[in-house]
Amino acid sequence: MHPTAADTAAPPLDTALFDYALPPERIAQQPLAERDASRLLHLPAGGGPPEDRAFCELPDLLRPGDLLVVNQTRVRAARLRARTENGGALELLVLRRLDDQGRYACLVRPGRRLRPGRTVQLGEGLRATVEGDAAGHPGARVVHLTDAGGDVDAAIERLGRVPLPPYIHGDIADPERYQTVFAATPPESAAAPTAGLHFTPRVLDALEQRGVQTARVRLEVGLGTFAPIRAERIDEHAMHEERYELPTDTARAVVATRRRGGRVVAVGTTAVRTLETCADPERPGQVIAQQGSTGLYLRPGVPFQVVDGLLTNFHAPRSSLVVLVAAFAGIERWRAAYDHALAQGYRFLSFGDCMLCWTAGGRLSGGRTPAATDGLGESPHDARQRVDR
Repeated sequence: MHPTAADTAAPPLDTALFDYALPPERIAQQPLAERDASRLLHLPAGGGPPEDRAFCELPDLLRPGDLLVVNQTRVRAARLRARTENGGALELLVLRRLDDQGRYACLVRPGRRLRPGRTVQLGEGLRATVEGDAAGHPGARVVHLTDAGGDVDAAIERLGRVPLPPYIHGDIADPERYQTVFAATPPESAAAPTAGLHFTPRVLDALEQRGVQTARVRLEVGLGTFAPIRAERIDEHAMHEERYELPTDTARAVVATRRRGGRVVAVGTTAVRTLETCADPERPGQVIAQQGSTGLYLRPGVPFQVVDGLLTNFHAPRSSLVVLVAAFAGIERWRAAYDHALAQGYRFLSFGDCMLCWTAGGRLSGGRTPAATDGLGESPHDARQRVDR
């Protein structure tokens, strides 16, 4: 994780500062017919007024030499359904794999029918045995899954359905619309990195022609991403943990971007958390290639050390995602942007529109820092011990 000194710099702000009225009809329930047909609200660097743009204009808003960092995680078909001997409905939602012995953290419904020791058949050879509570996953159970064919993950993908966010009240015709074009196997996430849903091969080609490069990280998005902040102050919120990986090629791409004076633009809050978790404390603006688990909580007062720009969807009130965006762009600028988006009819949340903003911390001089070097820091293996620093 980030150095603990960053946490001590965060002021005790009321959670109410990050609340706003979101009318239900503004929550997009379905994806648009075309991914890149969404709108984009641009907050220009330096404090200019918001600009109403189309997402397909993104290449025009970036500069040659900039680097887009995307999250290539894929959403697991994690929703598994079954019936009891008496016909009652059962549901398991797979959150994450706990070990290599077939144990997973799962939400189970209804809990009274799936108590420890209960075994149920989920179909086509997949069997689930509830073992007990899952530590670190409130409300979840440890479930031992076995498959007659010997490949539990393949069975989950074959029998399960992709889970949609709790504020989406129906199904979508094509489950691939809740996957990004970057999504790579194996599927491990419980939710999509939604800022990436807007991208199409057409937009990626235009970015390449513009001279904007793309690099990839992986952060396994958990259901904690949907959890509201229930504490009265944001510093009292317990941030959820998520597994991540920043590969060596991406660390090299960040180095090259700094050398040529480009900016690092994160696609989504998950990419921000990964990049900032991997920030090199000895080389400002650089990252260390590594993997592990992060509970990094980015909020006002915690510095952003790597990311210059952020492409992100419009997030739910009182969420850690809204707090991150407000910390990045500035609280007043974030609130003015959301007021503008609501007034101008933007679509909110996972299937909604997006916003491009730049850090309020002043890393906009082209991203070059005096300490930038050609070094890549440690390898993923060597750096694992530094993940929880």
